[in-house]
Amino acid sequence: MIVDLPNTTTSKISKKIMSLREQGGVIALGRVLTLVVVTKSGQEEEAIEAANEASREHPCRIIVLADAGVEGPDRLDAQIRVGGDAGASEVIVLRGHGHMAHESESLVAALLLPDAPIVAWWPHGAPESACETSIGRIAHRRITDSANEPDPRLALENIRATYKAGDTDLAWTRLTNWRMQLAAVFDQVDGDPVSAVAVEGASDSPSTLLLAAWLSLALQAPVTIVADPAGTGIRRVRLTRASGDVQLFRPGLSVAELTQPGQPAQRITLPRRSLKDCLAEELRRLDPDEVFGEVITMGLPLTSQRRVQTSAR
Repeated sequence: MIVDLPNTTTSKISKKIMSLREQGGVIALGRVLTLVVVTKSGQEEEAIEAANEASREHPCRIIVLADAGVEGPDRLDAQIRVGGDAGASEVIVLRGHGHMAHESESLVAALLLPDAPIVAWWPHGAPESACETSIGRIAHRRITDSANEPDPRLALENIRATYKAGDTDLAWTRLTNWRMQLAAVFDQVDGDPVSAVAVEGASDSPSTLLLAAWLSLALQAPVTIVADPAGTGIRRVRLTRASGDVQLFRPGLSVAELTQPGQPAQRITLPRRSLKDCLAEELRRLDPDEVFGEVITMGLPLTSQRRVQTSAR
């Protein structure tokens, strides 16, 4: 069910939700959090689709603040989506015009679930300091996506400079499977130390930078970033050791090959993660991600000191 409320107020929206609940169309019980999505009008549908899918694992109320432009008179248009149009959530889309186009706590205050955590997500147009925005100040977790920014590295640098516990970025979440596989490799190999690391990935991928930063901290070894201008995402990690190199190589989209000295090559399922999977993971934990905090504040500066090569395919 989709209900449109043109030229409305948050009070009228709240009353309409109550009316729908009384009619049996909306069940608020079991909602575990409020997800506030801050985006622009016309860019919201992909984020809503991912949030709806993630809500099947984490039932929530989704409030979308869609900037419809500062031109024209102040006006707030709303849309309420429930039932099959909202997954396991309630979706409230607020399209603000004029002064109401700006992200503001006052727009969402009356619509927040009582006594429930608040997660803020900027799928596009990450603020320079997420924790200092009107929505960021009331959120328990703040999610950005540097991969969607014009300059991903600058976006990561902004997070590093303004980092506050509770901040995270989906470029980091996309690395979960890579980090799990590499951590398993660390547990399996002997005590021969790693003398050097090479991380090969897309030249514009912030995940490449974050994986290099994580390995710099974890292994205390020099890391070289090998740019792959023709690829997307992570392609290869090579650990140099006196007893022989260890390599995790993903030539395609879903299967990687692990090679270690004295062992046959292993094929490992390592698919690219969907937006829904990444968002669901972030909604699964509402405590600060301490490892990300260390990587972004202490590991990222190390990557700027590493030599960058270009991959020769």
